[in-house]
Amino acid sequence: MKISMNSTAAFHGTTLRDIAVAKAAGFDAVELQTPKLFRFLDAGFTAHDLLPALDGFPVSGVGALQEAPHEDFIRDAARLAEVAQVLGSPYVQMCTGPVDVRVVKEFRAGTLLPGDLRFRGALGLDGPDALAETTKRVALAADIAADYGVGLYLEPLAWSPVNRVSQALQIFDSIQRPNVKMCVDFWHFWAAGDTPEDVAALPGDMIAAVHVCDGLHVPAGEVPDQSISRNVWTGAGDIPLQEWVDACKATGFDGFYCPEIFCDKVSELDDHLVASTLRNTVQMLLT
Repeated sequence: MKISMNSTAAFHGTTLRDIAVAKAAGFDAVELQTPKLFRFLDAGFTAHDLLPALDGFPVSGVGALQEAPHEDFIRDAARLAEVAQVLGSPYVQMCTGPVDVRVVKEFRAGTLLPGDLRFRGALGLDGPDALAETTKRVALAADIAADYGVGLYLEPLAWSPVNRVSQALQIFDSIQRPNVKMCVDFWHFWAAGDTPEDVAALPGDMIAAVHVCDGLHVPAGEVPDQSISRNVWTGAGDIPLQEWVDACKATGFDGFYCPEIFCDKVSELDDHLVASTLRNTVQMLLT
């Protein structure tokens, strides 16, 4: 089994630091993420400037494309797809939205003002219409990625209107894009109500990446908030990690397992220590 380092393992670093830490900590690849990646590009660098640091080290994925207003979405999809193409990454990651959980919370509470310009996505639409709106964006992102010769993997976010495995499968069936696959994220799936059994029923070749992560129980009726639920060390939460890993293995998936963490205290520790420990944790779960 292969293990890739997600950028959250070196939370407060830079894209170049992510690459260095992933190599030093013994990972098989690195999964590069925004906002670090956009900061790098916005500073005037290009994807080509990362090639000397990588020196052939694999990039398992480039993310994350977020649902956004049309022009912003097209721009970000092209930027990330170009990076993936240059770095030899097979995939761009896309998340369902809105990505800002505060927008979802305020919408549910009725405190989101009509003039608030933050992206709302499919909030307020009924189930079929919400799914149709997200489906359009996934198809568009898939086509942009294909223009650059790369694939797309979709990660449904637990707090978004499109957050279930069954919805992702409906999207895939609707758009019929051969370059689209799924990211199995333990916390997002678990917090949304999906189970290891739902994952085990997936075809292995439909999965492009697995995010191994933990979280604390989300009270019934509350919007899943990763700043609260995921503020815990991997293995100290409520997700039965071994069951989820075994479910992924049962599909026949043979791609990258990627530890992801959003824990405030851990983020302040030495990034090499954090990355190495996360890698060893995932290795133990896999074996």
